[in-house]
Amino acid sequence: MGCGRDKAGNRQLFMDQYCGLVLLFMFNPCLRSLRALQQASQLQNVQRKLGCGRASLGSLSEATDVFDPERLREIIGELAAEVKPRQRLAGAEVEQFLMAVDGSVVQTLSRIAEAAYLKTTRGDSKSAWRLHTHFDVERGVPTRIDVTGGLNSGKSDEKNVLRAQLAADHCYLMDRWYAQFTLFNEINAIGSSYACRLRDNSRYEVVAERSLSDVARGAGVLQDAVVTMGASAKAARGPDHPIRLVLVACTPHQKTGGRAGPPSDGVLRIATNLLDPPAEIIAELYRQRWSIEVYQPDCTSSALLYQFAA
Repeated sequence: MGCGRDKAGNRQLFMDQYCGLVLLFMFNPCLRSLRALQQASQLQNVQRKLGCGRASLGSLSEATDVFDPERLREIIGELAAEVKPRQRLAGAEVEQFLMAVDGSVVQTLSRIAEAAYLKTTRGDSKSAWRLHTHFDVERGVPTRIDVTGGLNSGKSDEKNVLRAQLAADHCYLMDRWYAQFTLFNEINAIGSSYACRLRDNSRYEVVAERSLSDVARGAGVLQDAVVTMGASAKAARGPDHPIRLVLVACTPHQKTGGRAGPPSDGVLRIATNLLDPPAEIIAELYRQRWSIEVYQPDCTSSALLYQFAA
């Protein structure tokens, strides 16, 4: 691809070599710019291990528009399928695929681009990407990453990206931004389940209080109940199935600026359509969702290989 622009007929940078250089950048803290990556391509050890020659700055810069990232999806999928599941921490009460979903913003300019890298040849901004990640909790690997612009609205909204990729027999573990009754309804209708954290100011009425076992109390569960929600929403936009709410104690914190996330009053409010598993299992499912933060560098690397341009 893109060879029509190679007027001199001397292009020697291939896609597999470029992918190797991108991985080298992601896992080498010494490389912090495109120019540093170009300089690293001149090292004999790098050339021998990656099977590439010296890459020019222009070739690396143009590679994001020349190479087709879709060719990597099948390869990455095959590699991810080889990862064996870990032991389930939540037990066998939830037999569906545990899939944590999240959308993280990556400031690409500060990581892999120089000032001239601000826009693509189409004039689109590359200053930020949002990585919509599906993370297989059992195997500890991302199974799907969709890349959009940095704004969390419209087609790039995390909820809209997720609803376009919903699959049956999954248990989706979601954070507060995904808390939307219509999304809950779609997940329930497709034969899947969800465990989603709600905002601290969420309103609900208890329909049936459920007793807590000593094990649940030991896991920090404060309340377990079937509730009604969305009383003020229009009928078509309200929940169409029973919602269970599990309250779990957590460490309260105030937002202090930066990227610390929204404040917490010390209670996790987890909405779910899973009515049978014990409350401590629901609490553990959401704790497992938090584990994807540990794998964020791996998710980022995979996303950069999935798609070089937003």
